[in-house]
Amino acid sequence: MDMSDQTPPVNTGTIAPLTNVALFGSVVTRIVDRQRHLPGIGLFYGFSGYGKTFAARYAANKHRAYYLEVGESWTKAKFLRALLAELGRQPRGTAADMVEQAIEALALNCRPVIVDECDHVIRRGYLETLREVHDKSGSPFALIGEELSPSLIAQRSERFHNRILVSEAAQPMGADDAAVLARLYHPGLTLTPDLLDVLVRASGGRARRVAVNLQKVADEAAVQGWTRVDAALWGGRELYTGAVPGRRRAE
Repeated sequence: MDMSDQTPPVNTGTIAPLTNVALFGSVVTRIVDRQRHLPGIGLFYGFSGYGKTFAARYAANKHRAYYLEVGESWTKAKFLRALLAELGRQPRGTAADMVEQAIEALALNCRPVIVDECDHVIRRGYLETLREVHDKSGSPFALIGEELSPSLIAQRSERFHNRILVSEAAQPMGADDAAVLARLYHPGLTLTPDLLDVLVRASGGRARRVAVNLQKVADEAAVQGWTRVDAALWGGRELYTGAVPGRRRAE
């Protein structure tokens, strides 16, 4: 899951400027508004921590999309049961029966389906099940995966790969996006552009790490009584970089 485990309710008026929110929103819009003779699968991919899941939740609200976050342990049957539950249907019968149920339900409204953590679908071998549901229902599917997802899909299923209408790479977070997060999470604290640059560099452009470092600054500001923090004031205080600590030597 991207961003943090305690993602606040999506506020469409505050996170829309985030780069990856806009990019994924464009993916969903293009597959929803496509001409009917075109395939309707979109792929949004990138490194862990880039804020892809946050973007997915925003798009799900905006487009009234069905949303599934696939678990690492999910089998094809578990995926189909979860999809039917999201569609408001009671799963019944075999996997083939559940595929038919999903096709029937989606064909009634053609609302988009967002499948997050699609790498598990790829590795567990049920891409073709998604393709069948997409082909027969006509509903658009937006998949979200890790950096290697495009090549993994091409290796596992040429037929599925041929149905990808749009593929977009998530981008590392910049200072402008960090400013948006700062206003969202810490509205009472002013962080200057030079400090935001420091946070972004330390975080390697990972949105999740930026969020952690924003919290570090906010915690220190609360202790020190700061309402405005710049790079000079922050000084050499520690920031989270994701680096693994070196092995300690015994005394």
